[in-house]
Amino acid sequence: MDASDLKVFEAVARHGSMNRAAAELNTVQSNVTARVRALELELGVLLFQRHARGVKVTPAGRRMLPFSARISRLLSEAKAAARDDGVPSGVLEIGTLETTAALRLPSILASFAKAYPKVRPVVRPGSTCGLIEDVVECRLEGAFVVGPVDHPDLQQESVFREELVLVTPRSIRGIEDLSSISELKTIVFRVGCSYRQRLDDLLNKAGILVAQPLEFGSIEAILGCVAAGVGITLLPKGIVAAAWRDGQVAVHELDPEFAEVETVFIRRTDAYVSSALSAFLQFVRPDTELRVAAE
Repeated sequence: MDASDLKVFEAVARHGSMNRAAAELNTVQSNVTARVRALELELGVLLFQRHARGVKVTPAGRRMLPFSARISRLLSEAKAAARDDGVPSGVLEIGTLETTAALRLPSILASFAKAYPKVRPVVRPGSTCGLIEDVVECRLEGAFVVGPVDHPDLQQESVFREELVLVTPRSIRGIEDLSSISELKTIVFRVGCSYRQRLDDLLNKAGILVAQPLEFGSIEAILGCVAAGVGITLLPKGIVAAAWRDGQVAVHELDPEFAEVETVFIRRTDAYVSSALSAFLQFVRPDTELRVAAE
């Protein structure tokens, strides 16, 4: 078993298909199948269950996956470290909350790109739970999530503070009006979003019952539904400022228990910090002078 075997194994597990794994690895399916069978013979266990639509990882395969990811990460970091001469360059993959991407990152990325044109940032949106998993599994170098984060493999630093507000149709005068609405709906991001959980906690504390939440993947869709009177949501005040100012929605301030939220940047404690990531963090950290200097 060598690193290339593990790369094939990980690709098949991720895609659930020998054929799609072969396409990613720029080889033929028969080669992938042969490599997987040879690995299974060497280990003396089945790593995949074959079925008509592809393959499914066996319990033995699931136990091996973390080691495969860890070894692949170490090899990738070794190559990156050898090639990193201290000048920020190459691809920088980071994750972010949708709200952080809309509210905080545009000016930061613009200044960073101007200062370091050889770096190509790739920003992937997601929920706090999903982004934590992506960083732990080394699919991202780091991510902006709602803190605090308690994970043994991660380190975090506080970068932004947001004020959350309850966003409702204009007809709602305050949170006390919500209890009189039959089948009240919340308009939220998918499961794993910290703002969604906080909204649930807020309504539960107030004794307000809600119907099945409506899930959307963009801020624009959520605000559009609230403006149309479909339901309510919880978002950073800065995100809803324009819609509020234009009279599309009503905004209700909350007690600090629910309003104050901290955005942190997380990365693996044991991961290699590239020159690109190190430079980017200088633009992200509070009170940095680099953004001003780059503008």
